[in-house]
This record gives sequence, C-alpha cells and structure tokens, in this order.
Amino acid sequence: MSNVQIIALCLPSCYNEYMKCFIIAMEKEAAPVIAQTDVKHEEKYCNKHILRGQLFGEEVAIVVCGVGKVNAATGAQLAIDKLCADKIINIGVAGGLNSSVKVGGIYSVSQCVQYDFDLTQLNGTEIGTLDECEENYIKLAFNGAYPARNLATGDRFNDSKTDFELLTKELKADIRDMECGAIAQVCMHANVPFYSYKIISDLAGSGSTTEQYLKNLSLCFNAMERELEKILKDINNG
Repeated sequence: MSNVQIIALCLPSCYNEYMKCFIIAMEKEAAPVIAQTDVKHEEKYCNKHILRGQLFGEEVAIVVCGVGKVNAATGAQLAIDKLCADKIINIGVAGGLNSSVKVGGIYSVSQCVQYDFDLTQLNGTEIGTLDECEENYIKLAFNGAYPARNLATGDRFNDSKTDFELLTKELKADIRDMECGAIAQVCMHANVPFYSYKIISDLAGSGSTTEQYLKNLSLCFNAMERELEKILKDINNG
C-alpha cells in the first residue's frame, strides 16, 4: 500500500464566477479607484485590504496588497483564489528611465522583467530569467489605448547608478516599479490575463527620485482618476 497521503486544501470559496480585480500597492494609490467605486463589501484578508463593488457599472474588486514583490504576488494569488479574478489589473505610479516617458503620462506595460532575480551563474541565463522560463521578459495583455513600454521590477527604490546601467543598457527597460513583475509571474502560472498601467512620477537623471516622487504624486493621482474609465474600456476590448 502506498504511503502517500492525500491532503485536501481548504481554500476560501470565490465570491463571484468572473471578476476584474485591481492589485494596487498602496492605499494612496488605490484612493482614486476607490473614490469612483460604489463599494458594497470591505474586509481584511491575510492583512490585505479588499473591496468589492461597482465601477462604471461593472463588478470589480480591489486588493491593496502592500509594497514589494512578495506583497504583490500574495495579493495576486489571493485575487485569483478568493475573488475568482478572470482579469488582473495593476495600476499605480512608477519611475521613468528614459525620454520615451514623461511625468504624469500613462503607459501600458507590454512586457516586464524582475531585474533583481539572477540565476546567471547557475543557469547561464540572462538576468531576470525565472528558473521556469527561457526568456527574461514576461508578456502582458495589451490592447493599445496607451503607449506600450517595457517595465523592470525589483525590491529597490533608489538612485543607484549601477541599477540604472542594468535597467537601461542591459534590460532596455523604460519604466521601473516594485510590484508588476511579481504579479506577472503569478498570472503566467494561473493563466489569467494581466494588464498593467503606470503613471510616471519621476524621471531618472532629473534630480532626486524621492523628491520628484513626493512632488508629483497629486499630478499622478489626478491623471489616474481622470483616465480610469478609459483604462477599463481598454481592458474590455481584450
């Protein structure tokens, strides 16, 4: 007789058969989305702030996941398992790396890479190539309402010249953030379409990243609120 034990995993049941779900890092980033949502239910689950309601007549959920890759991956898996998300949307501010983006501009992420993931020495692969992948960039869903850009994700917020060289010269990234790549990895394995829209809060080479970020947040949030209905329409075209 086999000694293998079969363990039943008790996962929380889904709220809805189909639901778009926003994964947003911070409460202040989520505020423009929440402000336009007719919230019907609100709770904390795994210390994540979850809201459900109607946004421009559609049933949606919002998961405020927290900053960084682990928080983002946790939020994405929660959205898929608990909320039965059939589309994941990541929206928020991000840093620009070259002149192809401008502060306050909104861009669709067409592909993303985790620039702090490195198995080069072990596998001989390019930086950012996951062990289960052959290429370092992961493709995202993209419909064309906003200009497409490459994004690099890492658990760092800095003005490092070394990082800048890696991001721009080796990886050819246009934008950087701290969540998108982790969400993309979860959605890739779950086969769930993933969309990401980034509003540029700061530009490399234009002074302190931190000072620019703090100065431009209101501009970015106003752009997000103004464009949210268009973003939702873009997703529905997919």
